[in-house]
Amino acid sequence: MELRHLRYFVSVAEALSFTKAAQKLHTAQPSLTRQIKDLEEELGVRLLNRTKQLVTLTDEGRSFLADAKRLLALAAQTVESVRRLHSGEIRALNVGYVSNLFYDLLPKTLASFHQSFPTVSVNLFDLSCGEQFRALEDGKLDLGFVGLHEPIALRGLEFRTIASYKTVAALPKDNPLAGKITVELKSLAPLFFIGMSEASYPGYREWLTETCERAAFTPKVLQDVDLERAMIHAVAAGLGVALVPEQVKKLDHEKVVFRSLTPTVQTEGCVAWRTENVSDALQAYVQIVEQTGRSIR
Repeated sequence: MELRHLRYFVSVAEALSFTKAAQKLHTAQPSLTRQIKDLEEELGVRLLNRTKQLVTLTDEGRSFLADAKRLLALAAQTVESVRRLHSGEIRALNVGYVSNLFYDLLPKTLASFHQSFPTVSVNLFDLSCGEQFRALEDGKLDLGFVGLHEPIALRGLEFRTIASYKTVAALPKDNPLAGKITVELKSLAPLFFIGMSEASYPGYREWLTETCERAAFTPKVLQDVDLERAMIHAVAAGLGVALVPEQVKKLDHEKVVFRSLTPTVQTEGCVAWRTENVSDALQAYVQIVEQTGRSIR
């Protein structure tokens, strides 16, 4: 089966006339009739009822018509995307990320994207989640790796959850709990917490509160900071403990240890973009990010 078979069938099905369809397609009617018969034989079903005066669709024909139109539309969209890429109409893709998060996803997705879209350049911007939200709303970013989905939804942005990361406790090395392999979340209840500011990481305080309340306590937040590195330094100074994605372990500090939690706590990772951004390159990159995220979960 080829696309021309679908085009021939759609023309006949819409005109309900071989003569009119042949004229529209600029082809001979006997050839058109032969093509439709070949299609029916390949499918093993009758798509059209024919008499000398009338052509009508069978039930199978009506169902196949909808699918054929969808396939032809997809083919046309694919061709147009390639032409736009070739002509340079698709501009560069601007992507925001948090340097200490998503480091396992970003290189893989960019390599895959470059293989599929070698003519589209990608500009990377190291920004906090809050800065990415503002850049998305201003149209300065096409896509952001922004973490939690709740603040995304509040801003009316499109998003996909693309990964889920294990959450660990960051503890001062001299804290008695640092000697354990795994720390019970509820055992952190008497301690102060170091949080992330709403300006830099929207939704973090709400996530922290909900996470701790599931362990039957409300966290006592001593200080909010803007950067992960500042959070680790605060923990090292003995000001409190912190709950962070496991990826933050790479920000090691001689006075800080990271311990697994029980029960297990997950931190989601999301990407976000504006609904009105219909860039083909953006949609292709979102698909690549989703596929890569599923492979590492």
